[in-house]
Amino acid sequence: MTFSKLLVRTISGLIYCLLIVVAILVGEYGVIALGSLLSVLACIEFAKICREFTVYSLPMLVMDCAGCVALCVIPLFPVVAVFWTALIVFRFVLQLYVISDHPLKDLSHSMMIQIYIGGPMLLMVLIAVLWNPMVLLAMFLFIWINDTGAFLIGSWLGRHRLFERISPKKSWEGFFGGLIFNLIAATLFYYFCNDYFGMSEINAGLGIWLGFAAIVTVFGTWGDLVESMIKRNLHIKDSGTIIPGHGGILDRIDSLLLVLPAVFVYFFLLIAA
Repeated sequence: MTFSKLLVRTISGLIYCLLIVVAILVGEYGVIALGSLLSVLACIEFAKICREFTVYSLPMLVMDCAGCVALCVIPLFPVVAVFWTALIVFRFVLQLYVISDHPLKDLSHSMMIQIYIGGPMLLMVLIAVLWNPMVLLAMFLFIWINDTGAFLIGSWLGRHRLFERISPKKSWEGFFGGLIFNLIAATLFYYFCNDYFGMSEINAGLGIWLGFAAIVTVFGTWGDLVESMIKRNLHIKDSGTIIPGHGGILDRIDSLLLVLPAVFVYFFLLIAA
């Protein structure tokens, strides 16, 4: 990679990270805005790589995007769930009037968008509303630390393929490198940032922090592999080009889309216990 490409990749990555951090620091409404933005961009990107766009595709895309945004708003305004339900019903009805050789495929893509993209964004807002937006900041830091550790250790020591059928470059050494980096970060967060991340509100001990870090590592890796599987099936390298040097928005949030459900369940079980 040339210096100019590395510089572009670094700057665009920093802007992406800064946007996320600022949105979380704003609070619940910032998280809703972040979830809405990410879900709309991901929805458009997913539809673009899965469909051959025609004049009939625009109404389907608008409804898909509206559904994802509605899911992000529901935690603060539950009445929006009525709108989302009606939207899903009319999405099925709309398919009757769309000229398409693959109506089932079109509907499947729309429903997958709601589950694969909209669902995790709903859970992201729920985490901010039910617990603390700063928990999300810790989660994103774990995702980024895991990616960094996996890249550094994988590039240095990677010999044994983690999932060669889906992602030939990933190694077990990289996976455990990311895990170790995250466990170290979790220990530091516990001793120095427990109150800042709002974890003292649920009396989080070191074990809970370590479990948090491990969950992000495992499900982040699976999330990355799931998106790699989708791209391999579609015979594409990147999901898009919206982030210079990084590819598409789905390439950046692939880990997030499985981490969010896992983290939500983890904290729900902790609170319920």
